[in-house]
Amino acid sequence: MAEVLNLPPGIAGLIEIMARLRDRERGCPWDIEQTFATIAPYTIEEAYEVADAIDRQDLASLKDELGDLLLQVVFHARMAQEQGEFAFDDVVAAISDKMLRRHPHVFGDASVEDADAQTVAWEELKRREREASGEADTSALAGIARGLPEWQRAVKLQKRAATVGFDWPEVTPVIAKLHEEIDEVRTEFDAVAAAPDDAAARDRLEDEIGDVLFVCANLARHGKVDVGTALRRANLKFERRFRAMELLAAQDGLSLAELPLEGQDAYWDKAKQAERGE
Repeated sequence: MAEVLNLPPGIAGLIEIMARLRDRERGCPWDIEQTFATIAPYTIEEAYEVADAIDRQDLASLKDELGDLLLQVVFHARMAQEQGEFAFDDVVAAISDKMLRRHPHVFGDASVEDADAQTVAWEELKRREREASGEADTSALAGIARGLPEWQRAVKLQKRAATVGFDWPEVTPVIAKLHEEIDEVRTEFDAVAAAPDDAAARDRLEDEIGDVLFVCANLARHGKVDVGTALRRANLKFERRFRAMELLAAQDGLSLAELPLEGQDAYWDKAKQAERGE
């Protein structure tokens, strides 16, 4: 008969559950064999599922997904505690101290004019903390994690560069730069078409497409649009319309796969019109 645990309420109970799962003698074999490296992808996945629930405005799912994300924090903290490094309470203490330290306009005598001024102050506080810790990298770009999704890292790099004035003052030159980069992509596509086995040409094409994506991230930043949210919306829109295409074709006794591109485009237009109520 399975053991019945008398768990304390709240976070203490969750911490005890994780300790039991990681117990070398009585725990779960899968949980026991995990490491920081093997759990990290799940942590990232759970963060995206939180974002997805928010996008869908599904608060019931959001509650569950936040729980899954919290479990990831407890999992990492437990593994660190087993190594004698730190425990969950230390994680809580560290973030609490950081929030107090980085919000002197709330918990101290400092003042800020608006959210933009607070962002500047936040970055300056982080820079001072890096200096105080003796970090050797003194670049304005120091401390930007390489493990971030690349679109998010692009925006962070751009924001940091902007703190020293390396930024376009408004959006018009960003759009002009985007057109310039697209022209360069066209040139490299032509080069690849002329020499499809030329590795250098393909490398240049990859480089130029990367430049386009980087400028698109900059464009979103200037528009105060979150790149991840915008791309998720685009993905959802495409999925919604493509599924509508499939349904419309099926209603006509057809499969999209048996239609030429022109016929598929016609169903795409119908799906868009139906979505708009036309």
